[in-house]
Amino acid sequence: MGVRAWMVGAALVGVVVASGVGPAEASHSAENPKKHRVFFHLTESDPQRANAVLTNVQNLVEVVGWRNIEALELVVHGPGLRPFVAKGIDPEVKAKVEALLTGGMRVDACQNTMRRQSIKPEDLIEGLTPVPSGVVRVMELQEKGYAYIRP
Repeated sequence: MGVRAWMVGAALVGVVVASGVGPAEASHSAENPKKHRVFFHLTESDPQRANAVLTNVQNLVEVVGWRNIEALELVVHGPGLRPFVAKGIDPEVKAKVEALLTGGMRVDACQNTMRRQSIKPEDLIEGLTPVPSGVVRVMELQEKGYAYIRP
């Protein structure tokens, strides 16, 4: 490393130290509370994929805490709606969805997809919120400043 690169690096470390902000400090800490607005997006039909996305949601909630979440949504459309059909649902997916719904998450189910795949609202597990279009819901949430996570 050259002298110049070392000096730039040292200056950056000095700025971080002087600001009191460490790399591990999170926006949900007691000293810096923030209410997060987050949505996850799922379009794949594989129950293992749905389970993995729901695990990511659970991990977020465990680290940030429900008290620091203003809004949490999962938008599902296209083949991504299949894992939420009640008949034959993966028990792990169902249990995770139910727990997250109880905590305050909203699951948006695309009505365009439902119509195209001949899925009735009563075919889905209880608690999902029908929305006219999953793609439009993604757009709306981004326009509202939600953090977009597509694991």
